[in-house]
Amino acid sequence: MATSEDLVADGPAAGPVARRRPPVLRGQGPAVAVVAVGGALGAVARYGAGLLWPTGPSAFPWTTLLVNAVGCAVIGVFLVVITEGRPAHPLLRPFFGTGVLGGFTTFSTYAVDVRRLLAEGRPGPAVAYLGLTLLAALAAVWAAAVVTRRLVLRGAGGAA
Repeated sequence: MATSEDLVADGPAAGPVARRRPPVLRGQGPAVAVVAVGGALGAVARYGAGLLWPTGPSAFPWTTLLVNAVGCAVIGVFLVVITEGRPAHPLLRPFFGTGVLGGFTTFSTYAVDVRRLLAEGRPGPAVAYLGLTLLAALAAVWAAAVVTRRLVLRGAGGAA
């Protein structure tokens, strides 16, 4: 039985005529599964980075900044390789790009860290962290993509 949310009008003059809308996740099970598994692996890696390079509760959040910059560099490499290099399995991008790297990078912690620094009355470090993380992330993805693109082109016999 269709609910009102399952029906879509066929245009502005459709009136009572409606058609069934396909379920949003139909056929997406494999992608959702690989994103979940990849996300768990990425989150474990991020947690491990926090254990290896702990940051004190009132210290500048260098570990989070580093994790986010490294994750952005890896996404720069990854996207060049799978879009300009060899063909990849269709589930590789959701698994690694969305799942692993989405679980590894932690921009939510970045926002919490900025808020914490502000709440501690440290607006200078908060603004520095805000800007430095953004610049580091953008620079990392750009530089990694540029270098990888040159290597991929060189490996394919193109100009360096």
